[in-house]
Amino acid sequence: MSPIDAVRQADPYPYYASLVAERPFSFDEELGLWVAAGARAVDAVLSDPTLRVRPADAPVPPGIVGTPAGDVFGNLVRMTDGDLHDRLKDVVVTALGRVDRAQVVKLAADRAARTERLDELMFNVPAQVVATVCGLDDGHSAEAARLIGDFVRCLPASATPDDLTAAATAAAALRDLMGPALDRRSGSLLGDLVRAAEGADWHETGPLLANGIGFLSQTYDATAGLIGNTLLALARHPAPADLTAFVDEVVRHDAPVHNTRRFAVAPFRFGDAEVEAGQSVLAVVAAANRDPEVNPDPHEFRADRADPVVFTFGAGPHGCPGQTLAVAITVGVVGELLGNGFDAASLPDQVDYRPLPNIRIPVLSVAS
Repeated sequence: MSPIDAVRQADPYPYYASLVAERPFSFDEELGLWVAAGARAVDAVLSDPTLRVRPADAPVPPGIVGTPAGDVFGNLVRMTDGDLHDRLKDVVVTALGRVDRAQVVKLAADRAARTERLDELMFNVPAQVVATVCGLDDGHSAEAARLIGDFVRCLPASATPDDLTAAATAAAALRDLMGPALDRRSGSLLGDLVRAAEGADWHETGPLLANGIGFLSQTYDATAGLIGNTLLALARHPAPADLTAFVDEVVRHDAPVHNTRRFAVAPFRFGDAEVEAGQSVLAVVAAANRDPEVNPDPHEFRADRADPVVFTFGAGPHGCPGQTLAVAITVGVVGELLGNGFDAASLPDQVDYRPLPNIRIPVLSVAS
């Protein structure tokens, strides 16, 4: 097994535990990259400025350079380093901090009530909720959810020419669809983004619109995984008194995001190991979440866990500010299902996982 194969295994956690105990930071000859699995190693990798989110010679994937998808990708806070990242990150964090969590929970519950299939509920509802929060009406939010499904096709290294073409078309359509909501007079998330940018003396609208699209793309796969993994956790653990705390523990215990990559622009040292400039590092955040050095009894699912250390949404400069939004959407969706009599025990004991290299999404297609 490799850290990439593990993402779609029924139970990758014994393998992750062996990495944490025996190889917390090591070079994987088969993958041709360094693997950080222990909590200290992952924290160091995600925090060090010499390890960037993109290769120095390919800030944008070659297949989408010069296309609308490439323009969006190149302006995403989570895909950039340096001055653009530092300035825009504060703007994005400020805007997301103004989102009304209770409103998000309600929107997610309302959308879930209108959705019959679990697979549609996992992917479409989160994207529609974020599109609505961004300022789109019902019809446009549904279209945005469809388009973002095409846009994210360009992100995996395995993307085909058809995937890249679909992503470019979707990016152009999303810019047209969301552009009018990028108005400071709006009471939406995009309006908050503009106001936060003005407060930071930032007046370029292109990067702001790209990151508005980024809110949708980050929501699409990761929140689908969080909803699916929460439903499976409900089948295995007692019904929670506090659904938010339950979802928070799913974020740690069966993370939707299992790994992320970094690329060395200068030598990086951890312990006795040295990563050379040009080499890459795979930070296995799902393994670090279960490192007993930072989380006692890490393989136990405990919704009352006090102050857990969680790497699922990253750490350091590129820590994702969207965790509260993802958890709120999941609470709204799952709460609606439970309130209408959904029995998680009806889910199969064994499920397949989508063939993705870093996102853990169970295949659940039964009616909700």
